[in-house]
Amino acid sequence: AQAAADRAAEEAAAAAVPADDPAGAKAYAASALAGHGWAASEMTCLDTLWEKESNWMTSATNASSGAYGIVQSLPAEKMASSGADYLTNPRTQINWGLDYIESRYGSPCGALNFHYANNWY
Repeated sequence: AQAAADRAAEEAAAAAVPADDPAGAKAYAASALAGHGWAASEMTCLDTLWEKESNWMTSATNASSGAYGIVQSLPAEKMASSGADYLTNPRTQINWGLDYIESRYGSPCGALNFHYANNWY
């Protein structure tokens, strides 16, 4: 029983650590584009945008603003609408970010163009 409890504690601790896997995050985002009605070519804009924002790091934190995650949500808690694991799960962050981009800019290229004009999105 103690071994099972120790294993459960280790799994819980691992789940609380942000999964910084830029290649995996990019692959997941690319697979999610069609679900928003976007062409695969939108990935070029999304990659440029989130590379500039966070280097696709789940744990990325802007020291001056507090923006957090791959998508640089401000405040980070906004992403909780996509899952309680928003601080550590790149898929949760990406899902929230793609919904945000769709509702506000229409597409990743729309978001990137706004970013070029304003240095934020």
